[in-house]
Amino acid sequence: MRMLRWSGLALLGTLTVLPLSAQERVDVATIERIKTEAMERSQVMDIMSWLTDVHGPRLTGSPITKAAGDWAIETMKGWGLENVHYEWWGPFGRGWVADHFHAMMTAPHPFQLIAYPAAWSVGTNGVATGDVVRIAIDSVADFDRLKGTLRGKWVMMDPVPTIEAHWQPLATRFTDDALAGMAAVQPPTQAQQAASRGGRGAFGGGPRGPNMAQLRTEFFVNEGVLGVLVPSTRDGGTLRAAATGNRNPDAPAAVPSIIVAGEHYGRISRLLEKQIPVTVEIDSRVRFTDGDLRSFNILGEIPGTDPALKDEVVMIGAHFDSWHMGTGATDNGAGSATMLEAMRILKALDLKPRRTIRIGLWTGEEQGLIGSRQYVAAHLASRDSTGLQTMPAWQKFQAYFNVDNGGGKIRGVFQQSNPEVAPIFEAWMQPFNAGGMQTLTITNTGGTDHLAFDGVGLPGFQFIQDPLEYGTRTHHTNMDVYERIQPDDMKWNAAVLAAFAWQAAQRDGQLPRKDAR
Repeated sequence: MRMLRWSGLALLGTLTVLPLSAQERVDVATIERIKTEAMERSQVMDIMSWLTDVHGPRLTGSPITKAAGDWAIETMKGWGLENVHYEWWGPFGRGWVADHFHAMMTAPHPFQLIAYPAAWSVGTNGVATGDVVRIAIDSVADFDRLKGTLRGKWVMMDPVPTIEAHWQPLATRFTDDALAGMAAVQPPTQAQQAASRGGRGAFGGGPRGPNMAQLRTEFFVNEGVLGVLVPSTRDGGTLRAAATGNRNPDAPAAVPSIIVAGEHYGRISRLLEKQIPVTVEIDSRVRFTDGDLRSFNILGEIPGTDPALKDEVVMIGAHFDSWHMGTGATDNGAGSATMLEAMRILKALDLKPRRTIRIGLWTGEEQGLIGSRQYVAAHLASRDSTGLQTMPAWQKFQAYFNVDNGGGKIRGVFQQSNPEVAPIFEAWMQPFNAGGMQTLTITNTGGTDHLAFDGVGLPGFQFIQDPLEYGTRTHHTNMDVYERIQPDDMKWNAAVLAAFAWQAAQRDGQLPRKDAR
């Protein structure tokens, strides 16, 4: 892909890029202003601190998440954004807060455990001290075998995780070869596209009978088990979040589920193998919030000014919720802060877009893209047994751009199996080529909110970002905190998002769409 450096081109104003983009126009002068605002007067790390240090973690349904939403709404109003508001959806279920936690091995020797409750787990109702036992329950016959043996015990069932040395750095950036490999991927077939439509978070079917996990929980409650110890799937004392509890306010009784660092889980297990008794004490004080079972999305916009196009919408967004162990920095405070900063930049420059530019901050993403899917179903389109059902706003929707791959520098765009956007995005990326944003890949990427839009035939895109420590340290862990964010990458990302939103808003025609069937 050709690199074009812009040191002397900012004076040209609007550039027609040839031949890559078939005369796709790039507003270079405005993009240079965007870059200057983003790099020299950035507020993105202050936004990050508010979202993480002050209002983190942001588990969907929790009071902290609502406080974070209040802050975001007041901040956007202060910048002068319009139509800033909550949009409520639901029911989601109960909120959950961990108010206090302590875990210690008390025998054979005192040893502080790195541990934390799983999300929506019940608490211990005071300090729960008991011996640890390893058991296996693979069939209903095991219930009879174990009956009467577990009262007052902490239970371990999972195998000890294999923990190896790190022979490669935890933090990485994409190499040129890796990016070239992404760019060389061939488009998927129509059958592959159909199979992947909707991706993670599609709503399930009807009710099912009790599974083994439900039967185990009922058995543990009846037998007086203190709780279950579960090994973290990360190492280095890092805890990876999980949700083993039930958000339903009518959920049946359960026992506490405690995630323990893999190394500490391993020590307990090896002691038990030597038939050395192990006792632990755990005090887990949690609180369910049942007052309002709904959750929300946060919306705000810069209205369009072109009489013919102002009702069309360009949307940028990210999920606002997080897991509960860290403060939700890389997942996804980084995405939310990037989007907020992009909107601030556009407003600070007093830009007047032709189309409306709207921000959407979603909750419920970690439970299956719920917030963004609710928004799409309420305003744009849905699918039923007869196919795609669209609303008037579907025709006037330009594109949705999402960030949810940590805080790493944006290096390109996943085209989401839409080859026709390639020359357009190549042109839009050219002001950022010199900084390393040069890659387009036809690849579909999943697991986040652009799928809600892509799944109903709308242009929805996610960006290629340097991995940094996202997959090795921070994703869904207690180490997902402010310190893991790289400020220069965040400034760059905000500039990219503001520029893409501006280009999409100013373009004469709509972006090409895939077959919506």
